[in-house]
Amino acid sequence: MNNEIVKIADPDKTLTPKKLFYNWFAANVGIMGFVFGAMIVSYHLSFGQAMFAALVGAFSFLVPGWVAMIGQREGVTTFKLSRAAYGTHGNIIPNAIAWLNMVGWLAVNVITGTMLLTSLFSVIKIPKNPLTQAVALAIFGGLVLLSGLLKEDTLGKIQTWISYIFGILTGIILIFFLVKANWHAALSLPSGNWITGVLPAISIVAAGSGISWSMAAADWGAYVQPKTKPSATFWSTTLGGAVPLFLLMAGGVLLSTIEPSLATTGDPFGVMYKALPSWFGVIYFLVAAGGLIPQCIVSLRSARINLSTMGIKISQKNSLIIHGLIVILIPIYVLFISGNFLSNFEIFLSFLGICLASWVAIFLCDSVIFRKNGYDFNLMIPNSSVHYNIGGIVSWVIATITGFLFTNNAIWNGPFAHGIFKNNSLGVFVSAILAIICMLIVKMITPTRSAMEVRS
Repeated sequence: MNNEIVKIADPDKTLTPKKLFYNWFAANVGIMGFVFGAMIVSYHLSFGQAMFAALVGAFSFLVPGWVAMIGQREGVTTFKLSRAAYGTHGNIIPNAIAWLNMVGWLAVNVITGTMLLTSLFSVIKIPKNPLTQAVALAIFGGLVLLSGLLKEDTLGKIQTWISYIFGILTGIILIFFLVKANWHAALSLPSGNWITGVLPAISIVAAGSGISWSMAAADWGAYVQPKTKPSATFWSTTLGGAVPLFLLMAGGVLLSTIEPSLATTGDPFGVMYKALPSWFGVIYFLVAAGGLIPQCIVSLRSARINLSTMGIKISQKNSLIIHGLIVILIPIYVLFISGNFLSNFEIFLSFLGICLASWVAIFLCDSVIFRKNGYDFNLMIPNSSVHYNIGGIVSWVIATITGFLFTNNAIWNGPFAHGIFKNNSLGVFVSAILAIICMLIVKMITPTRSAMEVRS
């Protein structure tokens, strides 16, 4: 670990703004955007409010854009930069969160792939029941694990072609939704509450998109060509993620006017399939399912790297076995015990969003307040003498715990989750705002960062 390369060498910085835009676009043109649109509708908003929530939620990618600029400026990836804000030992916190984030999204992708295959079974007259769901889970989960034997280059080529094909098919679907949508019903939807409806809708989208992706933003920003303007890196990242996500969420909102049950169903993909011409639905869902597999394997390998940064070193084989078991057991619970994908997905995003919102708020505050003249290289090396940055760690703990205290859902009931905080995800905003306040207090009581750093 002491031989770890911290800064990316200039010859390795090959990403252009165009490539950066494509990377983020490809990562966010997936079928889950339609699900986010359905989740927005579930907050009982008017069409205008739903579109506003989708737009603001999509532009949570301003946060990854900012993180990517820092990565480009320093030539350092996200979690190595994070060592400056938390200390080399304290940095285990964001590393652990990143691992949970990746494993959670792996499980979501496996659940999505299983539900897509189950919906396709109906085309050949195979009824949906626990047995056929188990077969679909075995097929998709097996493909994910077997694909782990493929090389990164092969996975990259497969993903590139699937992204192109999926993007074209998604454009066709959006046109279909525009034509078929019940515009009278959409424009007649009554307005919801801006505090308890619009804000939670924005927060749940932000938690699953911009806030979640912020943990990987500097990983791509660090590889941008040195002469690239920072603004180009910022907007390539922001628009690359926000544009496809907003269009897909808008499609999900329109789809809810065709299939009103989309916002409440436990099987959004089955409802989506019924809304499409059967021949087109088969093609679209097959491509969508195939496109999830390379993403799953890349995430599996990234999860292993995250464990390594925390000092947990396991072989690729054992990593596939351990993570494979996790991402199979979670779908088993959701598909066969809980039975409601959307509600479990919202719980996952809410919990994850609280932890990540406080982390990224502290990361950015630390950068603005204490790193105006750049990052000290000695704070980012693995054998740095600064093991803990108390200000960042304490701020994260206070903000995260407080966020949970203002949150309630099916499995957690925070003591302060009353009034406008009841049955929504506003705890994500509470966590981020309090993290900023805590860091400002840290700045006031410690003019220099060194006063809050604990050295070995």
